[in-house]
Amino acid sequence: MSTAAKGTSDGRGGGAGRLRVITADDHTVMRAGLVALLSAEPSLEIVGEAADGAAAVALVARLQPDVALLDLRMPVLDGVGATAAITAAHPRTRVLILTTYDTDTEIERAVEAGATGYLLKDATREQLVDAIHAASRGETVLAPRVAQQLVARMRRPARVALTARESEVLRAVADGLSNAEIGRRLFIGEATVKTHLLRIFAKLDVGDRTRAVVVAMENGLLAQG
Repeated sequence: MSTAAKGTSDGRGGGAGRLRVITADDHTVMRAGLVALLSAEPSLEIVGEAADGAAAVALVARLQPDVALLDLRMPVLDGVGATAAITAAHPRTRVLILTTYDTDTEIERAVEAGATGYLLKDATREQLVDAIHAASRGETVLAPRVAQQLVARMRRPARVALTARESEVLRAVADGLSNAEIGRRLFIGEATVKTHLLRIFAKLDVGDRTRAVVVAMENGLLAQG
């Protein structure tokens, strides 16, 4: 378990009106490169860095930065969990997600947790600096590819429909059955069960069984009970 965190100052003082920023990434080289990149920007002050989400939350509580720049996949507490904790307890600190993951599910989870922006690690220095400033003003910041995906998602039909068999399979998943058990219940092969699940995942735009059940219930596709 890694909870390494470093802070360079306490309070919100900052220097000459510079924005105070913390970074969190479990990859040491990536984090060091990011700190070096941003430290060269006169308008920013990197006041702390962390190797996991829990350490990032602790840094925000102690340093009260203007912006927290968080990776998505981190140990102890991931970026989504850290975002939720930070925005709930420290609303003055804006959270920017900086990650390599751009799936709809990941984006949705981060935005729902309260992230002000979602950037990808192929962003240029100028894009990153501009995004930090925009986030500090409360402006929503999205990488172009992420924005395109969200627009495409909004243009999809608001409601999907599951076939009768897909509903039966998903209900069995909700009941906690394995693929083999679902096959026995419905008198179909395990390979057929997997095919139905893949189609369900695609329709609901999810990546796992638990999320499929949750999304289906939220959209009235699977009666609770």
